[in-house]
Amino acid sequence: MLSQKVKEHLKNQGWWFDDASEDYKNELGKLGIKQSSDICEFYSHAEDGPTFYSRQKEIYQLGWFILNSNYDLDLKRSHDSIGLPEKYIPLDSFEGGTGFFYNKETGEVVQLTLGEELKDFLAGNLKPQWSDFNSFIEWFFEL
Repeated sequence: MLSQKVKEHLKNQGWWFDDASEDYKNELGKLGIKQSSDICEFYSHAEDGPTFYSRQKEIYQLGWFILNSNYDLDLKRSHDSIGLPEKYIPLDSFEGGTGFFYNKETGEVVQLTLGEELKDFLAGNLKPQWSDFNSFIEWFFEL
């Protein structure tokens, strides 16, 4: 579940909605994301347009992107082009060859850059930087 710190930050920004978006929850479920997960809670209650911006980086409002863009292309690029296992889903556009990916089986989040870092990760020599989505989102919003 999301920490109170994250929820308070989102509320203070006007980005938290008490009523969950059922459309977003359903779309996240189609990706294999558990409704009881912190990532599902975040994306079904928080919204500031199609993206969130912090640390000079942008991440998707995943529910919005699944419904309103061709998110399937992002999935295809992640799995076919750069070789990530299907359990990883992109949280951003991988602009500049760097991006965040969520492991829908473990809840971990990894930031990867094309080149040696990606090779090391695929070889099992680099572990995800965040053990869960809540830790990642606290880092992302500098909480």
